[in-house]
Amino acid sequence: MRLWYDWRAAAVVNDRGDLVDVLEHDGHLTEHAVVERLRTLAQGGLIPEALTLKDRFPEAVPAVHGSPGLPDVAYPLPSDAQLALADQAAVRLSIEGVQQAASDPDRRMEHLVRGSEELRAAHLTMEARLIEWAGLFFPLFRVNDRSGFVRSVGHASTPEELAEDLDTVVPEILPTASEWRSMNEWAQDTAQAQSRLDRMENALRELTLSHLPSVSALLGPLLAARLCVEAHGRQRLARLPSGTVQVLGAEKAFFQHLKTGSSPPKHGHIFMHPWVNRSPRWVRGKIARMLAGKISIAARIDAFDGTPWGDEDVAKVEDQVIALREANQQPPSRRR
Repeated sequence: MRLWYDWRAAAVVNDRGDLVDVLEHDGHLTEHAVVERLRTLAQGGLIPEALTLKDRFPEAVPAVHGSPGLPDVAYPLPSDAQLALADQAAVRLSIEGVQQAASDPDRRMEHLVRGSEELRAAHLTMEARLIEWAGLFFPLFRVNDRSGFVRSVGHASTPEELAEDLDTVVPEILPTASEWRSMNEWAQDTAQAQSRLDRMENALRELTLSHLPSVSALLGPLLAARLCVEAHGRQRLARLPSGTVQVLGAEKAFFQHLKTGSSPPKHGHIFMHPWVNRSPRWVRGKIARMLAGKISIAARIDAFDGTPWGDEDVAKVEDQVIALREANQQPPSRRR
């Protein structure tokens, strides 16, 4: 015996394909009421009519309309007017779903991380292009402050003014007026890209500090956000084993290890943390393994509303890093 139901009606069908009992909504249907019924179905629940029939026929197995194995009988399907009302309710439900997704910090964080990565790549390309381009006319000037050099080129109205600002000689071969204007505008666009990148990263810091306070205290908000996005959300990051957290971002090297038997990666994104990348090569794996375990604990604290870590907790982890460095001051001897 099966309990068939959709958003408006329910029916009990026996094994011979006969309708044993039918209940339809007999009141006035509004768009709001249909939205609630569709939401109930989306969440795997039963509408009131189906609940009533379930009480009458406890042995009936619920099956929503369209489920495989349902007998082909004359179910009480909605009319055209009711279907039109259901279409309107479905659109409203979709809009609510999109709006609800906008409140998900994980999704917002992903856009901020990916957007900042794309903007940083574009900015670095533009900056390198400008330095090489301007270097053709100012070969004696050594660029130590890349951002300052970009601002100088963007603010200078003539090559002579730029030479004075850089405290270097005026080049013998000057760019044409149109070429200088193009170079000057390129420098201005490069500086604007840097400003946009800074604003985007500041927004990412604010979001990550509220969403992952403990992981941010341990790693810094930008690296914490990168790990969260790589793990596809805070809840999944909290549930990942520390060994997986350790190699997040090194998936290509890990699958290459599985395919060819090459050495497995010792760290992924967490290599960006100074505790790892500023440590001797032979101890980085140990520090990365220890740090990944601490990240897993911090992520679980953030995901399950624990007390966020503070400076004292981070200091204890740093003490462990120092202890690992002191215990492994010399590289291990290679076996022959």
